[in-house]
Amino acid sequence: MPDRAPWATPMLKLNIRRSLRTGLGGVWLRGSLPVGGAVLAPNHHSWWDGYVLREVAWWAGADFRVLMTARQLGRFPFLRRMGALEVGQMREAVRSVQGGAWMVIFPEGAVQPAGAPTALHPGAAWIARTAGVPLVPIALRVVVRGGQWPEAYLRIGKVTTQLPGALAHELAVLDAELASSDPEQPLAGYLRVMAGRTSGTAEVDWPARLLTLITGDR
Repeated sequence: MPDRAPWATPMLKLNIRRSLRTGLGGVWLRGSLPVGGAVLAPNHHSWWDGYVLREVAWWAGADFRVLMTARQLGRFPFLRRMGALEVGQMREAVRSVQGGAWMVIFPEGAVQPAGAPTALHPGAAWIARTAGVPLVPIALRVVVRGGQWPEAYLRIGKVTTQLPGALAHELAVLDAELASSDPEQPLAGYLRVMAGRTSGTAEVDWPARLLTLITGDR
């Protein structure tokens, strides 16, 4: 069946990327992304998580799928154009990764409070095992640090068959890196894959320069 709205997909892509670039200070990652089909299993602790992973896939040139609940897709059906599948479409998910796509599955099942990962659902491991593709844990934090806008950091773990321990380990390392870093500088060793908004602390905008000129403060 022909697409009745071929303009919708590029418009949706533009909207997602604009949201990221105006709502975040940037996206950084560390580690080796998979080449070819794989199941990516990140924690799910912020509203931004799906958009951030979608941006990483665009940056890497990877085919992208993500499992979403029927309720979420009922509210936002157009996200199917961005690779969203319903949770019950497990066989289609298997076919997708066997065809070379990244299949993003949030094993916590829903957004959880920040911290150590909660009990994980088995779907990510099942799809990876059934499809015969790598299962990759990803620690993901969207945090406000020393700048005005939240920053997204992804730490890509090693392929695993023991997801709970592997994901908890990567999150613990990322949290330690964030806790020990200079909050006004990006984390050392992380590659910026998307530039976001510049904080007011990074450069003096024209109202501040005008106020300095008027008041004579130096």
